[in-house]
Amino acid sequence: MKNPYWKEYQWSNISAMLKNNKAVPKQESKDFRGNLVVITGATSGIGYETARLYASHGADLLLINRNKEKSEKLKAELEREFKGVYTYFIADFSKLNDIHAAADFLVSLDQKISVLIHNAGVYNTHKRFTGDGIEEVFQVNYLAPFIITYKLQAKLKVQGEARILYVNSEGHRFALSGLKLDDLAWKKQHYTGLKSYGSAKTAQLLSLFPFSRNLKGGNVTINAMHPGDVLTNMWENNGRLYKFFKHRVINPSSRSPLLSAQALYYLGVSDEVLEITGKFFNFTTLEIPAPHALDVSLVEKLWQKSLQLAGIK
Repeated sequence: MKNPYWKEYQWSNISAMLKNNKAVPKQESKDFRGNLVVITGATSGIGYETARLYASHGADLLLINRNKEKSEKLKAELEREFKGVYTYFIADFSKLNDIHAAADFLVSLDQKISVLIHNAGVYNTHKRFTGDGIEEVFQVNYLAPFIITYKLQAKLKVQGEARILYVNSEGHRFALSGLKLDDLAWKKQHYTGLKSYGSAKTAQLLSLFPFSRNLKGGNVTINAMHPGDVLTNMWENNGRLYKFFKHRVINPSSRSPLLSAQALYYLGVSDEVLEITGKFFNFTTLEIPAPHALDVSLVEKLWQKSLQLAGIK
């Protein structure tokens, strides 16, 4: 089957991506004391470094994690080193009920949410389905942040200024032939880790269009960013062979996740990006996503499919 997007590729965008991948993010030193920041998947890697960086600038944190023991340990660490208020909510994003519970909890908060960072993610080398019958990578990486953002729209618009950030990926480019909404269970396509991950990240980018439109006028922005090729634990759930490859080949050349945290602090706090919304950044540099992640003909179909999968009427 021919790729419908080949003619739309601009090779200058590819060369820009390769250049940006070697860059360092802009940094922001502004204090963020008294602001509440919500981060998903904060017990390791990018989420952990991001939580520490925001805490070091005085922010209060609400961390949504799936492991209570690790959450308690992180809470104690933050309280020992910094002076903010740190809480957590336990939710496993492979369970729709947990996703809805986390979203409803955020909606119920009296405190204003200044920054919401969707960081939690999973990468599978083999096809897996959740107990809800949804391919796991799509549910955790895309559907969970969709549900949370969808349910928070009214609250964020009423409260005033807020920023939503997706930890996205240049990996969206691996979904070369685009997002197949009629085959999210991968019955017609050959499943690979790169393609499933790329599809979920493509869905994130496509969702920027309706969310940025819906949030317009409420001083609420939503953007996505590639966090760089940094060291994380996200791929550790796969088999021995893959973990061997990751530890021997990928990890040695990976950069520090602190770079990702610096980018997420800049995008969440800096006045330079105050009015930018619906965009994709490589670290802190604006970038044009792959053509299939800009296919507006899929946006409404994805929106309706997401509501259906989420059980939202």
